[in-house]
Amino acid sequence: MSTHHEIPATPETMVLGYFDAALAPILTVESGDTVTLHSHPAGGRESLHPDSSRLPADLTAALDTLKPGPGPHFVTGPVHVRGAEPGDMLQVDILDLKFRLDWGFVAILPLLGTLPDEFTDYETVHADIDVARGVCRLPWGTELPLDPFFGILGTAPPAAWGRVGTPVPRAFGGNMDNKEMRVGTTLYLPVFNPGAGFYAGDGHGVQGDGEVCITALETGLTGTFRLTVRKDLRGVWPFAETPTDLMSIGLHETLDEAMRQAVREMVRLVCARTDLTRNQAYMLCSLAGNLRITQTVDGNKGVHMLMPKAALAQKG
Repeated sequence: MSTHHEIPATPETMVLGYFDAALAPILTVESGDTVTLHSHPAGGRESLHPDSSRLPADLTAALDTLKPGPGPHFVTGPVHVRGAEPGDMLQVDILDLKFRLDWGFVAILPLLGTLPDEFTDYETVHADIDVARGVCRLPWGTELPLDPFFGILGTAPPAAWGRVGTPVPRAFGGNMDNKEMRVGTTLYLPVFNPGAGFYAGDGHGVQGDGEVCITALETGLTGTFRLTVRKDLRGVWPFAETPTDLMSIGLHETLDEAMRQAVREMVRLVCARTDLTRNQAYMLCSLAGNLRITQTVDGNKGVHMLMPKAALAQKG
């Protein structure tokens, strides 16, 4: 039987702005266990809500205590999954997401975003989050449906890389900012170190594909995940599946190469799940696959392809 674990959002259970394979685990679990972890929004003190009564004590404690790394993201972890070894995949089932805050922020920041030379009137605004109604309300009155997900989901990077900043998504996952990582999605992450070292953070209340201004609706989330070691899936690159689609992930400095990687990975995934040839899988990607721009602001840009699972069913 699996065991459930709870991880609070305290300075002892998180780091600020980096991943590092050398960090000691904050928790050790068995394969198949579930973990509920709490997180804080990305950003520093300048991003906090101006009403101090809306700031949880654990958020201010984390800001007062944790030494910043090269990135702006609080990440909770690492969680050691017993039995995970390099070359395995860690299956991360996203079971539940809840808001920890009744606000989030959106910002335009120096030298960041998709159009940094055109938007130099830097600004941070705060939106109210109404969980009961399922919407956020922006300062100019627009209401948008809430659609929460964690921008950062990853395993510990290869030990040879040393300490790695949180902003750039890489082979271990990390700051992918993929809005498809909602409840019901399963993410598969490569394992580079014994125990995997699972992290999560960078809660988003809602985001469009692209995340063009540099932020989503940045907020605090609580997430529940099932962590399962998959020794039958050997790989060095993340992929995912939703209830309806298989998802490949491309990450590169250029959108062109990220797109090529997403297509190449989808061909590989389709061949692994069917008896189609590479040519047939490539043609199927052209007929049924849907390329989407994940984000354009994290150093390595993201493109993902969604392939309807119904298209993978083969008639005898």
